[in-house]
Amino acid sequence: MDFSELLVLFFIVLIVIPGPLFIVLFFITKWKQSREITASDEELLEGMWRLSRRMEERLEALETILDSELPEWRRKL
Repeated sequence: MDFSELLVLFFIVLIVIPGPLFIVLFFITKWKQSREITASDEELLEGMWRLSRRMEERLEALETILDSELPEWRRKL
């Protein structure tokens, strides 16, 4: 074997072994990054959380009103 054949063999081994490993690791990294929450998603969740808190406060106010006007309303449910 001369030097050119060894060089070709070296490049083939370099492509066959680390090449697929690099590709797999690259796509695993991209997959993990896509699972992270974006800034717009975080803003949307924050807005939804604020709306749910307001709804909870309204329900508590409604229950307070119903408790004062119809004390037996909970037993009817």
